[in-house]
Amino acid sequence: MKLKYRGVDYEYTPPQVNAQLTDQVGQYRGLEWRFRNPQKTPVLQPTLDLVYRGIAYQTGQTESIPAPAYTPPLTVPVTHIAELKIQNMARSLMMSHHKWIKNRQQSLLSRVATEVGLGTEAAHYWNHIQGKVHPSFRNDYDRSGAALS
Repeated sequence: MKLKYRGVDYEYTPPQVNAQLTDQVGQYRGLEWRFRNPQKTPVLQPTLDLVYRGIAYQTGQTESIPAPAYTPPLTVPVTHIAELKIQNMARSLMMSHHKWIKNRQQSLLSRVATEVGLGTEAAHYWNHIQGKVHPSFRNDYDRSGAALS
């Protein structure tokens, strides 16, 4: 294959990879995908005479290392993945809601501090409320929908 880089033409032949098909099939964006295992890991062999910290060495004389045997990963049932996805979504929603409440309370604290005349150190203070918080606190703490219209 002829290639050109910054005005210099050169011939490039990509290395051939011998692969064997496996009986494993997956899906990616709704399309079937077949997995292949390389029979031998391709290693490019540059032939260069190099010097590193005053020590000369030559590349291109590597020993062939046998490829490790392929062990397929354990499969997880689809229902478990869906369950984890729902848990992650719920956790993400709860974390963003908590962050939103924290930012709202921090904003309120800084406004009150400037109104009262406290220093900037007090406005940057943040700590969770100690003690018990009623579980329904988050239900009615949000802004009303009418405030957004």
